[in-house]
Amino acid sequence: MGDLDDRVGNAVERNAAGAALHPELTRDLTFLRERGRPAGMLAARTDARGDILSAAVVSQDASPQPLTSAQRAALQGITPDGAPRTRTVPGLGTYRVAALDADGIRILTGLPMDDVRDMIDGLVEVETAVAALGLTAAGTVCAVVVRRQLRPLRRVAATAAEVTHAPLGRGQVTGLTRVPDRDTDPGSEAGQIGAALNRMIDHVEASQAEARRSEERMRRFLADASHELRTPLASIVGYAELMNRGADRVESGLAWRRVNAESARMRGLVEDLLLLARLDEGRPLRSAEVDLAALVAEAVWDARAAGADHVWQLELAPDGSALVLGDAARLRRVAANLLANARIHTPAGTTVTATVETTPTTSVIRVRDDGPGIPPDLLPTVFERFTRADTSRTRAGVLEGGSGLGLAIVAAITTAHGGRIDVRSTPGHTEFTVELPGPGLPPADSPLRARTAPV
Repeated sequence: MGDLDDRVGNAVERNAAGAALHPELTRDLTFLRERGRPAGMLAARTDARGDILSAAVVSQDASPQPLTSAQRAALQGITPDGAPRTRTVPGLGTYRVAALDADGIRILTGLPMDDVRDMIDGLVEVETAVAALGLTAAGTVCAVVVRRQLRPLRRVAATAAEVTHAPLGRGQVTGLTRVPDRDTDPGSEAGQIGAALNRMIDHVEASQAEARRSEERMRRFLADASHELRTPLASIVGYAELMNRGADRVESGLAWRRVNAESARMRGLVEDLLLLARLDEGRPLRSAEVDLAALVAEAVWDARAAGADHVWQLELAPDGSALVLGDAARLRRVAANLLANARIHTPAGTTVTATVETTPTTSVIRVRDDGPGIPPDLLPTVFERFTRADTSRTRAGVLEGGSGLGLAIVAAITTAHGGRIDVRSTPGHTEFTVELPGPGLPPADSPLRARTAPV
């Protein structure tokens, strides 16, 4: 376009120079007959108002042809300032025209834009073709790259689909397919998804395993509870049948004592089961300040009355009490069960020591004995329900044998109070530790000098 505008400017100046040879001829266009005029060039003479006086177009191997009125009308109104403009001339096409006023000689000259338009059209076609080829190539490359990058995601999806077909509802909790390590790179989105899926599968397996263990514990709990209830119930039914058959079969007083004893045993077992059920439900406990020192001291006196053949000791801090916020009846049950456990499962002459300690944030109850200890294989399950250590710890008597719920109740009550319980046992030393959060504790720098005294 710049080259065409230069040629239009040169042509109008040359035509103005040719018209200047005969300034009196205001309609003269003979300069178009000179050699070097390109075919298709048009020229016109205008008056001061811009009206066209005469106009013609150079023909190939012929004299210039005058323009029609319609063609001349398309060239009206062009200011003679030498600036090129684009006009469409009917029958001739699109022209780049310029008008010039040279000392009163007003000349309008135009050159066809066919070559430029053809070049622009060709350039557009080339650019369109190149763009189409480029987009096709880019799309192909992107498709290949995307498909390659999505391969890990497809493998992750395949793994997820395989996991969905696993028989989880039938107890299949191990051996689930995992996403390969190569597809768990945290540096990519697909790797993050693969890692998250593996974590989810681990969680599913762990949850399924825990559910199966819970189901097994429930079945074992129901079987043990049924067995514990069946024993006293069978005794009651047996003595009742003997009494129905006649007084000569069994002394009525003995029968009634045995029925009452077994009824009490069954009632205690049912109450323990009910207490555990309530604690499992998370029912709120009564909340009040409880003095653990006084509570444990009372429990030791009660244990001494029940087990005079043991040596009972109590260790308390000489200054102040150990206050906790909780249910006094339930905490009394904790101390009583720990002492009863030591009394029932240790031989006569065993020394049992109960200790109450305080820290700036907790109050601690410790019950230790120098009995034969708990077998190592029972330590992990000692706080589970219906767990007994009868095979290695001497029971004080058949009628005093525990049901295996005492320590489970202790653990449940401790957990309900926001505390924790622990046990350490070796031959000659068994110690249960109950930690409870407690308000109203002595300052951290207050000395606690323990004393040991036989009760």
